[in-house]
Amino acid sequence: MLIDDTHAMTIYRIAPSILSADFARLGEEVRNVVAAGADMIHFDVMDNHYVPNLTIGPLVCEAIRPHVQVPIDVHLMVKPVDRIIPDFAKAGANLISFHPEGSEHIDRSLQLIRDCGCKAGLVFNPATPLQVLENVMDKLDLILLMSVNPGFGGQSFIPHTLKKIAAVRRLIDESGRDILLQVDGGVKIDNIAEIARAGADTFVAGSAIFGKPDYTAVINAMRAALATV
Repeated sequence: MLIDDTHAMTIYRIAPSILSADFARLGEEVRNVVAAGADMIHFDVMDNHYVPNLTIGPLVCEAIRPHVQVPIDVHLMVKPVDRIIPDFAKAGANLISFHPEGSEHIDRSLQLIRDCGCKAGLVFNPATPLQVLENVMDKLDLILLMSVNPGFGGQSFIPHTLKKIAAVRRLIDESGRDILLQVDGGVKIDNIAEIARAGADTFVAGSAIFGKPDYTAVINAMRAALATV
């Protein structure tokens, strides 16, 4: 593959995070955001243990599953992870990712996700090193880089993440594997192109989409920015 062709061949995916949705109208919210052009639904699970917040569990995933055909991308900010993985698989998750710190045996947790019929991902916080990737690339369908510290929505993008995105992009390209490179935290219309240039192809956006009156306008603006990459 020629280097110059890399971005031309990239398929970009926008994954609105329901953390910022109106939970009193969650079914309607996910239907509306998919109608507006979302490629997947990002589902943030926090346990008030690994991160200082408590959000939603498998029952909510099961509740929204009939409302959308797009993949549900479950991000587990929980510790330990193995106990809850099968529950989310049964609830309709398509992709389940977790933090290395949430598992005593990372390889086994990744295999458990795959054994449950889902695609598997690993998530790295801003200060978490990437060394663990050397040993598990063959079990990964997604690598998620947090561009904020996990636990709360509405935070600002940490600029240092751009270097980390570029480093992971090199690892994925060298592996020759089809692994999504997702970024979560402070992704907005005005920085999504810069994040894509660093090597990301999948973008989680919460308050940038759900916090606005017109979801279609925001997603279209993000795609227009990505078209400049």
